[in-house]
Amino acid sequence: MTTIATIKSAANKLSTPVHKRVYNEEHFTEAAPEYDRATRMLSLGGDAAWKRRLIEAIPPLPKPECLDLACGTGDICFLLAEKFNDSNIQGLDLTQEMLRFADIRNTFGTRVSFQQGDMGELPQADASIDLVTGSYALRNAPDLDQALREIHRVLRPSSYAAFLDFSKSDSILMQKIQFHLLKFWGSFCGWWFHRNRAVHGYISESLRVWPTRTQLHKQLSEHGFDVIRAESFYGGMVELTLVRKI
Repeated sequence: MTTIATIKSAANKLSTPVHKRVYNEEHFTEAAPEYDRATRMLSLGGDAAWKRRLIEAIPPLPKPECLDLACGTGDICFLLAEKFNDSNIQGLDLTQEMLRFADIRNTFGTRVSFQQGDMGELPQADASIDLVTGSYALRNAPDLDQALREIHRVLRPSSYAAFLDFSKSDSILMQKIQFHLLKFWGSFCGWWFHRNRAVHGYISESLRVWPTRTQLHKQLSEHGFDVIRAESFYGGMVELTLVRKI
């Protein structure tokens, strides 16, 4: 297993799509065994409620074909399986170790399936999916524009996508406050669970190259999505975004 060395090296490795993809695979392989507990601690216990809120925000759909990106250990997939109890749920993640834990947790049988893959090169056919979801997914896309193009491609016309992720304020002052808060708390959680500050400490660095809230909504619009709902949590540092393919 490759060990993530430092937060500084993480910043360097997030600088290009190729480097970011390699870093993500290394990082989440290391994070996987404690990922669920660390996420609860990072979110001060809010993560489960935010994910339920994400599922609640999705409109009623008749037997949708669902795809969850960067599915991790399967939280969103399992919530989707509960909401749409006659649907097939596909979970896709870059990291095999995350998928191993998702398979262990799966109590829904073949209705929920997992596969390894990159959200920038989705294996699904054009217009074959009714709903795309992602929790802490888009921010980790090696190339955000490419990921949005792929999401648009696989969605059927007028279908939905729902995302939960860290949100970057439009205010420079708030960006600085967010950065330092997340750097401190993420680094502490990395040390607590892995004795390695860079695991989870990288979150603050990832926000340096992440668009602001307004820029992200504009980018979604430019890629053919209509933002129909945006809801903030965690003092504005996390956002639920529901969009529809135009």
